[in-house]
Order: sequence, then C-alpha cells, then structure tokens
Amino acid sequence: MGEGPEILLIHGTGASTHSWRGLAPILANHFTVIAPDLPGHAFTDGARGKRSSLPAMAAAVAALVEALALRPVIVVGHSAGAAILIRCCQEKALVPDGIVSVNGALMPFRGAAGFIFPALAKLMFLNPLTPRLMARSAGNIDRVARLIRDTGSDLDPTGVELYARLFRNPEHVAATLGMMAQWDLRPLARELSELDVPLMLIAGDNDRAVAPEEAERISRRVAGSRVERIAGLGHLAHEEDPAAVATIVARFADTVGG
Repeated sequence: MGEGPEILLIHGTGASTHSWRGLAPILANHFTVIAPDLPGHAFTDGARGKRSSLPAMAAAVAALVEALALRPVIVVGHSAGAAILIRCCQEKALVPDGIVSVNGALMPFRGAAGFIFPALAKLMFLNPLTPRLMARSAGNIDRVARLIRDTGSDLDPTGVELYARLFRNPEHVAATLGMMAQWDLRPLARELSELDVPLMLIAGDNDRAVAPEEAERISRRVAGSRVERIAGLGHLAHEEDPAAVATIVARFADTVGG
C-alpha cells in the first residue's frame, strides 16, 4: 500500500501481516509498504522440513524481494522478523539504507533455556496432534488474551481476536512450532559486530518476551546503532502504539537516507 520509497515489513513468530494493521497505513503516507506473511504463517504455505530455520526464512524473504524486483530503502522487523532481515543483510541479499528492529529477538536464550525451549518446541512439533490441540484451545478468547498480556502488551479486542483467529488454524500453529524448533540465533549473534547497515533498535520498556536491556547489549556490539526505548509498551509495541513507532521509523529513514 502507499506510494514512495519502498519499505519492507516482516512480522515475528506466530504472527502475520495483521500485526501491521495500525502501522502500515501510517507509513503508507510516505512509503510504498510491502508486508508478506512468513512461510507457513497465516495465508502463506510452505514451511515444512527445514524451511522454518532462520537461513531458510531469510532465503525465502530474499527470493520474494528478488521476484518482485523490490529495492526497500528501509526494512522493519518485529521480534524474529528483525533477525530474518539482519540475516538477509549479512548475506547481502538485502542492501537497505537502514534496519529497524522492533523488540528484536536477536540473541540466543541464556543458560538452560537455550537448550530447553527449542527442545520442547521440537517435541511438540513432532507430535502431529499438538497443532490441532493447541488450535482447539485458542477457541478460549480469554486464554489468548492472557497469552498476549504475558508478553507485556495490552491489545484491544480486535487485536486479540485476530491472534485467536490465527491460533485456531492448525497449519499456522504447526509452522510456528516448526520455526521455534529450528531457530538458532548463534551464527547471527556471532556476526552482529560485522553488520554494516545502520540499525535502529526500538525496545518497549514493558517487553516480557525480549528484555529491553537486550537492545542495549546489541547496540554495544553493532557500531553506529541506536536505541529508542518506549515507556509503557510491551512486546507488541507496534500494535499498541503504531503512531509512536511510525514516528521513530520516519525519523530514522530521514537520517539514514539523507
């Protein structure tokens, strides 16, 4: 949607393009906005086998950009979407003027969690009954709302219902579990210091999924990167206050594009 320089938006694990419903129309006042669903998520097929890994997701995004002959000047990724975009830039599959990470999940879990969480997701992914059981549980809207609140965000009823609609889809749930099971951020983290694209790190102070302090850690590793912390917002900051996020993105685009 929109007209102007191209901007590419990549959602995070378990989400879809619906998560940009507030931000995209604002950005469309100044940019041509492109926002796909990741493989296996929502309305996109094709996340089976090893195609849910970070390299595979990055390759899929790069292939889409090439097929559509896009040249995004700014790329914006939420959570795991930020990791996908950085991987694309590390491999020179994307060469934007700047990257915006919104509560980016860019560092491996510390300690035992780094082993337990992926192993648990893999066990759930390998059980063919799990996606259907989880999809069935999404019929309880209060359970979905509680899951969202656990990330530190408070969405309106429409936002909650849109996530519930996704979670009721067993194929979407299977793709989400597959992505979690195959996710490995260690190679990306090792090469962060070599990133040569300007990086803006937006962090919600209430984020319970990715600690806002992670943005500060990453900023110390990536030369020239910047951190913008937003008070009162959680992991889904771009859905809670899209205008605030749009302002940061536009200001950053003006800076790196000048």
